[in-house]
Amino acid sequence: MNIKDEGTRPIRSEQDIVMARQLCRKLAQDCGLRLVAQTKLVTAVSELARNTLIHGGGGDMHWLIIDEGMRQGLRVVFSDQGPGIPDMDLAMTDGWTSGNGLGLGLTGSKRLVNEFEIATTPGEGTRISITQWS
Repeated sequence: MNIKDEGTRPIRSEQDIVMARQLCRKLAQDCGLRLVAQTKLVTAVSELARNTLIHGGGGDMHWLIIDEGMRQGLRVVFSDQGPGIPDMDLAMTDGWTSGNGLGLGLTGSKRLVNEFEIATTPGEGTRISITQWS
């Protein structure tokens, strides 16, 4: 895997969520992702940025444009130092919600992208990595 470009944006406010979506849409276009793949990625970014702010108390979004063989992709990593997720099995169950949402944030995001990884430690925070390939 080769990293062609990368950067970091803070997620500390509602405006940061908007900026994260806009940045990822532009990066997805730059990577040559088709419109449907762009839309899926931006939807997942919006959900995960909101989770980072609301449940993680804010954090960072790190992005990488990557090459792997003949394909190019965009990897977006959200990290926070929040309370973590105490029950991953429950959190990854469709329909379960820790708030007033629809309970589709994590599982919906996972279905929207090509790769989804999550690591969490209660009391220490959460790190979620998503990748969309062209």
